[in-house]
Amino acid sequence: MADSADLDWTPEGAPVSRRFGDVYFSREDGLAETRAVFLAGCGLPQAWVGRPRFTVAELGFGTGLNIIALLDLWSRHRPPGGRLSIFSVEAYPLSRADAARALAAWPEMADLAARMLAVWPAQTPGFHRVSLDDLGVSLDLAAGDAADALDRWSGDADAWFLDGFAPSTNPGMWCDAVLDAVAARSAPGARVATFTVAGAVRRGLQARGFKVDKRPGHGRKRERLEAVAPDGPRTRPPGRIVILGAGIAGQAMARALRAQGLAPLVIEAGQPGAGASGFPAALVTPRLDAGDLTLAALYAQALERAGDLYRAVPGAVLSEGVLQLAAAARDPARFDKVAAQPWWGGALMALDPAAASARLGLAVDAHGLWMGPALALAPAAVRMAWLKGVEVRSGRAVGLEPDEGGWRVRLADGPAIVADAVVITAGWGTIDLLPGPGLAPVAGQADWSAGVAPPAAVAWGGYAVPTGEGVLWGATHDRGETAPVPSEAASARNLAMLEARLPALAAAVRDQPGQRRAAVRATTPDRLPLCGEVPGAPGLWVLGGLGSRGFCVAPLLAEHVAARLTGVPSPLPTDLAARVAPDRPGAGTVPFIGGSGSRADPLGACSGEP
Repeated sequence: MADSADLDWTPEGAPVSRRFGDVYFSREDGLAETRAVFLAGCGLPQAWVGRPRFTVAELGFGTGLNIIALLDLWSRHRPPGGRLSIFSVEAYPLSRADAARALAAWPEMADLAARMLAVWPAQTPGFHRVSLDDLGVSLDLAAGDAADALDRWSGDADAWFLDGFAPSTNPGMWCDAVLDAVAARSAPGARVATFTVAGAVRRGLQARGFKVDKRPGHGRKRERLEAVAPDGPRTRPPGRIVILGAGIAGQAMARALRAQGLAPLVIEAGQPGAGASGFPAALVTPRLDAGDLTLAALYAQALERAGDLYRAVPGAVLSEGVLQLAAAARDPARFDKVAAQPWWGGALMALDPAAASARLGLAVDAHGLWMGPALALAPAAVRMAWLKGVEVRSGRAVGLEPDEGGWRVRLADGPAIVADAVVITAGWGTIDLLPGPGLAPVAGQADWSAGVAPPAAVAWGGYAVPTGEGVLWGATHDRGETAPVPSEAASARNLAMLEARLPALAAAVRDQPGQRRAAVRATTPDRLPLCGEVPGAPGLWVLGGLGSRGFCVAPLLAEHVAARLTGVPSPLPTDLAARVAPDRPGAGTVPFIGGSGSRADPLGACSGEP
């Protein structure tokens, strides 16, 4: 957990920080103060009139009062089709219960407060995204140090709420590093509002190019500051966007772009989910890493976001929690280290064999790691929800060519399609369109039957996953195979693998009629996804190489690509984005020189799960 707020409460029920000896909001009327100092101080709502996308950044999330007041204003004065991105930093996050207690002072805001409390960001370190899709709003809360959070943020704010505790009690929030970051992350013409008129803050903003003015204060405050950054041109998002492939990566990409108000075209060689996304169940589990904390943080954030989005899809979550069984002698010690990592907040638990057996409801002879946030998922429910209303066109892409600032997608049959931007989400089919040795195929077969199911999902190298009607188990792991055919031999291997770890379940399914299916995963040399703009090819993007973690990482990484495409803040910190960028060391990619489409594999053939 991040360091939590250390609170006192006034007789009127207002929170006071013991750490800083300061109030969270005005004793007279915090809501009126927010509206006067921050909303009016940043020229809202006039500043977003005619703007399809607007970004507000805040230093000092606190009780969430400023954001709730902003949401209230946005809900009443939202531009047609407008999207609002909010970024807020809080070193000492309040619990949901403490925030609810504080916000109860304004019953007129009860509905919006309840909505915010329902999606209240986690208190664990790192970036946390929540969204209110009907309002076109996304909020990224960075739990941690302000200077560090701003250094890792990719956005450009149109308005700043500088609402840390007073400079006299909390100088770190107003230091040169923070003011440098505010200036660096300001969009042309950005407005800044703050309650303080401290000379160091005023001079600091002026030295960084802001025009600064004192304004009448609110309540007991005699004055406050407003500032404006130099104006300049603003970038515009692309018009037509084409997604190549309709596995889980393509589905997540379509959802993320639609959340930004865009209408992408999806090109799919077969049916959506025809590859590895088309099994009756999938695991949503993170890659566990006891030593590489940046990598561990990436997968923790991905799992959190995936879980939030999947739970919003009716019928998508088959079961919650996955038991990871030890497969090597070193695993129990690794499980202890992973469970203690700060971003899990106690949601992962290392178990001895007896506790693992009790948790699973089946006898096991190994230590385990219970992953509470992990899921068993029904891919069909996600596919139907995320592609609903999306134009999906049948076709096989055989090449890509630059075309007057955009891209021309050549199809095997039919005329080429011209787009401002293209996102390749084709799984193993990506190899047809991008050069270099960056992807390798791993074929796998899974089997399933009805009537018998484990009480919870379990993984150990193999896996057994409830499907809602029975159980799916497997999978074979055949490197280099690009055209697998389901076979009795592979089914026998899967049953033997199941029997070795869960003999009772294997005995129960042995005589049941079953089905089987094979697909190809795409992996990279360092086993990390490819996510970002293709080197040397502006406007060409890739989301692939997801391996066996596609259902975990695709939702967050798709939002990252959508954000970079449209010029809005990404939910992914810059250091984590660098770990999955196509031009990173170890990715195996080379600059784009044109895709020939010489292979026969259908585009969009796999997504990487199970």
